[in-house]
Amino acid sequence: MSLTIDELRRRAITNTLFPSTTLPAAVSMLGFVQADPIAAPARAQDLVLRHRVVGYKAGDLERHYPGSILEEDNLHVYGFLPRRTLAWLHPRPQHAWRAEREHPGLADEVLAFVRANAPCHHRHLEAHFKSARTRGSWGTQARATTRLLDMLHYRGRLRVARREGNLRYYEAAPPPDSAYDAEARLRHLVLVVIKLYTPITEYTLRDLVNRLRHDIPGVKNHRKVVARMVEQGDLIRAEVDGIGYVWPATATAPAAGAVDEQVRLLAPFDPVVYDRKRFEHLWGWPYRFEAYTPAAKRQWGHYALPLLWRDAVIGWANVSVADGRMAAEVGFVAGRPAEVAFARELDAELARMAEFLGVAEGEVK
Repeated sequence: MSLTIDELRRRAITNTLFPSTTLPAAVSMLGFVQADPIAAPARAQDLVLRHRVVGYKAGDLERHYPGSILEEDNLHVYGFLPRRTLAWLHPRPQHAWRAEREHPGLADEVLAFVRANAPCHHRHLEAHFKSARTRGSWGTQARATTRLLDMLHYRGRLRVARREGNLRYYEAAPPPDSAYDAEARLRHLVLVVIKLYTPITEYTLRDLVNRLRHDIPGVKNHRKVVARMVEQGDLIRAEVDGIGYVWPATATAPAAGAVDEQVRLLAPFDPVVYDRKRFEHLWGWPYRFEAYTPAAKRQWGHYALPLLWRDAVIGWANVSVADGRMAAEVGFVAGRPAEVAFARELDAELARMAEFLGVAEGEVK
């Protein structure tokens, strides 16, 4: 199948920028929303959902999560997904974590404590179990009980009942119920990520398949799963400018002119920009997430939001809030567009951002 780069851009934009709907419907349509603890000016999950949920305000996901159809769990990264997906994520590998090896029996005690005191968070356990410590994932020292909470959640023994900002409250989870074999699970989860990031580059997809297979015991020949899905007609593959792309066979091509005039400031992990290989191919510049880059080496800013206009990401904005007012610094790859329509749409997007944050509009640079 042949595609032009213009058709690729339309597919990339319209795939997940569907008409705004309800919160549960938006997460179900996306299949997954990546979470990130940094709030600059809001957390990534909120910045993703503001474009896809009617009247969405920062923190709405947190407020409406309890009692909803949503869960927090790890797909290829950590985030929010429909509860129905849990059956495909579990069971997970049961190899012992460092905290288990260093503190035998403590995991059972943590699980019993949560069952008796739910919902509870890591500080409740720290107060009860005192000073047990272990090495964290970044090589730092961490509370063993906190790591064991992560482990029990990863294995499906606990679930997140609610959260307050970045503080997660846990409760016991029903035993994971999965009747699917390893190969079926991998195929299904591969479709979830392809649907979210379609059209996805083969380069990025290989990385995601590798991440997914580590969480599925018994998977074999994971490197061939995408090729088999293409052969069997579940996926379509095409090359544009020598770069391989894949998308679901059920995906519909957007009509010419399907991309609107609206300016959108996207989260660094928004599905439209997640695939950095695709980003550079479609828009000709190498956007990078620089929150963990030393300030002196940053090119775009601490939490630069890619700026989408029409069918192109033409720049970025760093948005901050101080004293109840929002400020924005906007940059462009090849100069600010001169059209009156752009100025109008940028002003409208900044007004929407301020409303989403619940603050007044302020200075724009």
